[in-house]
Parts: sequence; C-alpha cells; structure tokens
Amino acid sequence: MMDYSKTLRNNNKIYSRTSSQKQNQQYSSDFSLRFVFAGNERYDIGKRHLSIYPDSFLILNRGTQYSTDTDSDIPVQSFSISFDQQFLQDFKECWVLGDSHLSVKSIYKGKQFQEFDETIYPFTGDIMHNVYHLKQYLDNGQHDELLINEYLHHCLINYFSIYNEEIFKKAEKLHFLNASTKIEILRRLNRAKEYLYSNYNQNISLEDLAEHSCLSVNHLLRTFKQAFNLTPHQFLIQLRLKRAQLLLKSTAYPINEVVNLIGFECPSSFIRLFKTHYKITPLKYRQTA
Repeated sequence: MMDYSKTLRNNNKIYSRTSSQKQNQQYSSDFSLRFVFAGNERYDIGKRHLSIYPDSFLILNRGTQYSTDTDSDIPVQSFSISFDQQFLQDFKECWVLGDSHLSVKSIYKGKQFQEFDETIYPFTGDIMHNVYHLKQYLDNGQHDELLINEYLHHCLINYFSIYNEEIFKKAEKLHFLNASTKIEILRRLNRAKEYLYSNYNQNISLEDLAEHSCLSVNHLLRTFKQAFNLTPHQFLIQLRLKRAQLLLKSTAYPINEVVNLIGFECPSSFIRLFKTHYKITPLKYRQTA
C-alpha cells in the first residue's frame, strides 16, 4: 500500500499510510472516516478505547481530540478521508434536507445537525466497494480531482445510508415513545457494541458491557436485543466468526492459533459454529478464499 497525503483544491484530504509501533496525539480538524485494510488501529477518545479492523470503520467529528496506537504484529495499513466543512455542509443540505428518504428527517423534523455518533460502523457493501475503488485509483497515481470528489461524494452517500441504518432505524426499534430517548439509549448501546468490536477476543461479562454503556444489566439485555435482533452474546459470537474469516483469508496462522486469537477456547466448538454459520469448514474456507 502506498503512503501519501493528498489535499484537494476544495480542502478535502485523503491520507494513506503503512505503519507499526506508532503513537501520536492530535486533533481531527474536520469530519473524517477512518479505515484499516490490514492489522488494527486503536483510537483513544477520552476514556474510550476503540479498535478498528478491516471489517469496520470509525468516524470522527470536527475538533475531536484523540490518540492512535498502531502497535501490531503486522504493519497496519490505514486510510482516512477528511471532509472540508463547506463540502460536508453542502452535502447535508442536498441529501438530508432535500429529496431524501432517510428517516433522519423524521427524527430531527427538518433541523440541521452538526455531529454524528462517533462510534464503530460496519465496513461492508457499497461504502467498502467505493473506498476500495478510490484507494486503488489513488494507489495507481491517478489525480483527476473531479473524479476523486465524485468518489468522496459517494462515500458520504454511503455513510449517510449506514448512519440511517445503524442509528435511526435501530433507534426506532426501541420501545420508547420519546424520539430523543430512543437516540440516547441507542447511543449507549453503541458504546456496548464498540466495546465488543474492540475487545472481542477477551472474556467479556455482561457487567462489563453494562458499565461501559451506563445501563443496568437488565436494561442492556432488553434494549440490545430490540436494536440489534441479537443478544450481546450472539453478537459477540458472530463478530468472532467474522474476525476468524479475516484471519483465515489473510494470514497463515494454524486453525488452533486462529481459535486463540479470536477468543475461543475450544477448537472443536469453533469449527462446529463456523460450519453452522457459513456452511463450510474453516479449512475449506481458507482453501477457497
């Protein structure tokens, strides 16, 4: 992966780097999307410790202070896009307040909002394809700014769709009457979700999750299932299996080592769960991936 830092004429910025054992403190000057294509990168935002992997991405709002840590067994390939404030505002007015079917409008009743929920989102589907194409275009040394900005515009469209799915639609599933209460509870549930994303290979208790999300255990269990259609334990198992896929596809670790790395204790139960979920054994998946 090539390293570069590109600032467009409209002040949108794109960064690509490969690094290891690097830690720094800085401000996120503009709204940005943060990705990794190999390894994992930890972001410390206040007391929160968030790790992003190739199956997830993080957003940072303008002015957020954070530190990053890319200490990893393998070089971490990171990629980020920072959007100029005017570019982002123009997009919001066009997409959110214009002829959009997003339920953003029904929640905010047409009002503008400046900040998004700084949490971990799934890196799949359209946004993944769009970002990969943008990265490939830039890695090949291409620099048509009109085309690059079209990619960035589509990144925002993709992100707004994910935000609608991950925030507003999940909030609407919660059994509360007040819209602002739904958004606040979903924000707390996302703290539990990001804790699972970042600590999936550790022993996690319901008490840990409840404390991290500022909810009681009973409240967490009830509302988590409403929002995500899974219990926290089911969510964790699915996440571990997804991370196993990444390791089987991109590393040569033996199966037993993969089992340890994703937090499973028993190889036979892992193999059974993997086959049940993906209809293929881990070994056959590795051979065909």
